[in-house]
Amino acid sequence: MPCEVKPRFVVLYGSQKGQAQSIAEGIAAEAEQHGLVADLSCLNQNEMYNLEKESAPVVFIVSTTGDGEPPDNALQFVRRIKKKTLSQDLYKHLCYTLLALGDSNYENFCNCGKTIVRRLGELGAKHFYLPGYADDGVGLEVVVDPWLEGLWNAIKETLSNMASDRTAHLRENVDDSAKDIPDSSIPDVHLNLLSITDQPVVASINRDPKYASPASTSAVSDHRPASSAGSTIAVSQPHSTASDSTSTPTTQDAELAASLIHSMPPLSESSLNVPALPPPYLDVTFTEVDTVEQNDGPLNKETLHEVPISKAVQLSRGDSVKTALLLELDISAYPTLTYEPGDSFDVFCPNWTAEVDNLLCRLGLQDQRNHHVHVTLKKDTKKRGAQVPSHIPQNVSLLFLLTWCLEIRSVPKKAFLRALVEHTADGAQRRRLQELCSKQGASDYNLYVREPSLSVVELLRAFPSCSPPLSLLIEHLPKLQPRPYSAASSCRRHPGKLHFVFNVVEFPACSGRPAGSRGLCTGWLFDRINPGLVFHVEAESSSSLALPKIHVSLRPNGSFRPPSDQSVPFIMVGPGTGVAPFIGFLQQREEERKKNPEVLFGETWLFFGCRHRDRDYLFREELEGFVSSGTLSHFKVCFSRDDGKDEPAATSAAQPRYVQHNLLLNCQQVTDILLRKNGYLYVCGDAKNMAKDVNEALMEMIKTELQVDQLEAMKRLAALREEKRYLQDIWG
Repeated sequence: MPCEVKPRFVVLYGSQKGQAQSIAEGIAAEAEQHGLVADLSCLNQNEMYNLEKESAPVVFIVSTTGDGEPPDNALQFVRRIKKKTLSQDLYKHLCYTLLALGDSNYENFCNCGKTIVRRLGELGAKHFYLPGYADDGVGLEVVVDPWLEGLWNAIKETLSNMASDRTAHLRENVDDSAKDIPDSSIPDVHLNLLSITDQPVVASINRDPKYASPASTSAVSDHRPASSAGSTIAVSQPHSTASDSTSTPTTQDAELAASLIHSMPPLSESSLNVPALPPPYLDVTFTEVDTVEQNDGPLNKETLHEVPISKAVQLSRGDSVKTALLLELDISAYPTLTYEPGDSFDVFCPNWTAEVDNLLCRLGLQDQRNHHVHVTLKKDTKKRGAQVPSHIPQNVSLLFLLTWCLEIRSVPKKAFLRALVEHTADGAQRRRLQELCSKQGASDYNLYVREPSLSVVELLRAFPSCSPPLSLLIEHLPKLQPRPYSAASSCRRHPGKLHFVFNVVEFPACSGRPAGSRGLCTGWLFDRINPGLVFHVEAESSSSLALPKIHVSLRPNGSFRPPSDQSVPFIMVGPGTGVAPFIGFLQQREEERKKNPEVLFGETWLFFGCRHRDRDYLFREELEGFVSSGTLSHFKVCFSRDDGKDEPAATSAAQPRYVQHNLLLNCQQVTDILLRKNGYLYVCGDAKNMAKDVNEALMEMIKTELQVDQLEAMKRLAALREEKRYLQDIWG
């Protein structure tokens, strides 16, 4: 009897926070619908794949982290293929495509993906489908969705061509004398080419949506047939009933405005293409324990230091748009916790108690909060490469798991929304979740979920009939990440102390967040500080209250440091709290000047800006002191909201508004330092606007000073980056 073999392809991923992994797993899960088999592996699982011998098409899904770095689980692979000793035809047999995830707010957009594409090309590989570069700055789905739609036909066509080539090759090499003699030892194998060229057919299932079961189907449909389109499943508009008071609004519902939980025509009247249901893969069990464990910190104690906050200073005035605080940590008891100017460190903060309690209530697990959680793989899971997430420890309490391990503030991905559909009882709410994860509802997803950074907790609050199991949250929520902050001090000026600065992040009220909220870490830090510890910059603290402690871990930064040659000039650009690392730079420089008065030091420039001179001029006295001492050679400051009112009449009209304007006003001096004196440029602060604007200003300055075109200016700027003389410490 013929043995049918499904054509195979390979999916490899590198993922830092789980998004690239989720997309890769979705591709592998959907392969079966297309009559294919996908071999799924993480790039660091060297034993699971061998590109040197791989004959099947390969699909890479990779993200970029940090300053253009590969994710941790792809770093080894990237280093391996970048070796100069590799043969130029090492991968001449390899047929691949790649989807890169990145954020254009950062300069090295999709750098990991671009590096892999470039290097594979140098080693002889060919892509069978154009690489995609998805931008989280505007919405990953803008590129991801159409790229995935076209991927399947590309894979099928490639496999078909490969099969044809192999067949032709076999025919050429078969001995004529043996053609008519069958070998009974060889099984009759048929390559199902029809299955890899046909469009997939997904059967519709007619059932009462009230009894949705994750195991019964991958689509939730009404009583009309659901049609298939590409890799998605069509879902029609649900029937409205008189008893359904929360049904999807129609054109007649003029009083009902569009929001997170309500849609309007044409979306509310459209058939939908929703993603395939992600296969569940985890089982969760509970064990009652006799003693209640402590819940006062993360598990990785060996790399953490629990240090006290010794001082808190409010740098901004009370009427400022943002509340800026400086915290001083007492690290004198930790001799190994040493840092240099430019270094940063992680603050490990827990999820908020009220939000954890709310989630426990929604999950119906209040009584199990102190029970130990055991997470295992489902024996019958259809998820390829399934494994218990590495950030899920065993034998910890449910309370600990939700407090320290899962990012319950994360913005829910579309795959998670799709999975939540199966656990939502109300028909209208189920339909709205389908809309938000569908291709047709992409703009609503961006408007009501992604752009306002709506959290999982807030989403569940908005859809009260949605009751997911704990296993679903563990499958879809990423690891609770520490928050990085730049050191705003020098150990030479403040031995045994570590300073850092932050603005208290405020999320405004929106549909799904009626009261607004504070940032996870900055809000937690603000609440941790006893009001008696906080004083304004003009005052001095006299508090004798107990000092709160926080968990921190050092993140050395080998490149974002002042030049080792003290005679080299350097320029710093840091508006708002972006000035923080440069306070450390200048404190260190001032101490070095005192210690070595005979040494020739290079000139230093600082471009600083804020909204108002009298409200949020951070470190004003200290910065002006650096100028007076000669530590800071040139200090250029601007105020974006003062409109020149505090400036002399002769200069107010020309007063620059942002740091990039001040750079342009000092074009000749800045370009001279960078292009002729081998100086350094450091930029710290907001990636979305400031860093982009500064980069564009630098481009214009180079074009003007060197009289070159845009392309040549870009090359000059790229060369500065390659030489590590144009360095950024930016955040989104």
